[in-house]
Amino acid sequence: MTDVPFVLADGIVRRDAQRGQTLLQPTTFALRAGERVAITGPSGSGKSVFLRALALLDPVDAGRILWHGAPLESARIPRYRRAIAYIRQRPALIDGSVEDNLRYPFELRAYRDARFDRACAARLAMQAGRGEDFLGKRASELSGGEAQIAALIRVLQLAPEVLLLDEPTASLDPASSRAIEALVQAWFDAAPGAHASMWVSHDVEQAARMSERHLTMRAGVLAEHTCVRRDADQRAPADQRREPRQ
Repeated sequence: MTDVPFVLADGIVRRDAQRGQTLLQPTTFALRAGERVAITGPSGSGKSVFLRALALLDPVDAGRILWHGAPLESARIPRYRRAIAYIRQRPALIDGSVEDNLRYPFELRAYRDARFDRACAARLAMQAGRGEDFLGKRASELSGGEAQIAALIRVLQLAPEVLLLDEPTASLDPASSRAIEALVQAWFDAAPGAHASMWVSHDVEQAARMSERHLTMRAGVLAEHTCVRRDADQRAPADQRREPRQ
């Protein structure tokens, strides 16, 4: 991992102006190349608020976000949004086929320099356990899991460097959840030194599978979660074993 983070949140704060409530307390956090981070915490604790702020979907009320060590000036924002991809819990698909949805981003100005690669899209579908015929399915006929797979492929084909995953499997069945996890894992493994991810989840087991660094969020406060690995404890002498932090 490099010393300069992909993304650095430097004392960012998010407030609800109407209610006068601080949704995200002053938060400093660095995400570096090769890191896989999970965030768990109660509903309403600020996990999504934090991810949306990092994705520039909501403005911050204090602090700043740096990308590769430099402040985000207006001219750099389109490139930042292209590199830092936000995956929401409920995907939004356009009418038409899965392939129509995958082609759609290339019609946007931000991706004018790129071209749709059907072979790449089919390969990503296979990594999620779907055949090439998946691209021809109608978006309106997809299950919730299939819709999320299509939305994730739509993002991954654009070669982001960071994935911000906001409970992408929260409403999916176990098989679909595993497919999403497999797709994200394959993306990370393809270039671990050039990728990083943050996964918000209510499932602590999923958080453990999909991360090597675990954070918690409570009442808008982000904190590092520390625990003792069982296998490490079992190898240690009895008088050196530590109890997990509650």
